[in-house]
Amino acid sequence: MATLRMLFPQWQGGVNPNYVLGAELLAVIAPPSEVDEMVTVAVSKDFDAPLQTEQGVDYFAALMQQTQAASHFLKDKNPDKVITYGGDCAVSLAPFAYLANKYRENLGILWLDAHPDIAKVGQTSHLHEMVLGNLIGEGAPSFANQIPYPLSSSKIMYAGLIEKELRPLDDGVYRHQIRYATPEDLQINSQPLLDWIEQENIEFLAVHFDLDVLTPKDFRSIYPAEPGTRVEDFPAAVGELYLDQVVRVFQDLEQQTNLVGLTIAEHLPWDAINLRKALSNISIFR
Repeated sequence: MATLRMLFPQWQGGVNPNYVLGAELLAVIAPPSEVDEMVTVAVSKDFDAPLQTEQGVDYFAALMQQTQAASHFLKDKNPDKVITYGGDCAVSLAPFAYLANKYRENLGILWLDAHPDIAKVGQTSHLHEMVLGNLIGEGAPSFANQIPYPLSSSKIMYAGLIEKELRPLDDGVYRHQIRYATPEDLQINSQPLLDWIEQENIEFLAVHFDLDVLTPKDFRSIYPAEPGTRVEDFPAAVGELYLDQVVRVFQDLEQQTNLVGLTIAEHLPWDAINLRKALSNISIFR
């Protein structure tokens, strides 16, 4: 099966320019391939441009253009599998919409994330908090309307979700009755996820891996681990899974279904980010 790798350093969905370098480094860190094709989605890097909100979405125009560019790559290349290096969480919109249209009712989506990303316009203006909502036909209407095959909520499951810290903007988890496994549920084994795959007859699987599902005790290149801040002061849920637990989840899933999509999102390698900023103040680099 042909695999397309897509570097998608989008930052506007989370209004955080640091996601650009994070995505670029992910493409270097990931195990190399001599056969997979790599494409890069062009992203505006005018970080000083005024923030414009249209149709309830910050940076609407840039995000729409970039999402459509990613969709064009996918339509043109027609891969069987897609690996996406992000970028904010909204980078999953185009590849998962493509895979849903390709595999239809045989596709399931596992959302490995501390947060559900299922808000609607009016609850947030950040697209990365609406991306899963878009994929089920809700979220931001202009983006949701471009989904050729909206997913059934039964074909979606969360893993690592911090359910006890869900906010009002996360109410879609309950409205759509989406299954979830908390970090406690996955501490020993992956059985809740395997049961879902079996019950829903999921033959093909796409996984959204937001690195903030990981605990900063184990992995530091995530938002809550920003140097100079305290994890306990972070204004949203903080992940609790360990990297070896996530690897075990993937290995278990691959015994029961075919992994055809993987997004790795919201990589914030703070040492590299801060070193680049520091070096930019030295004249020889200008």
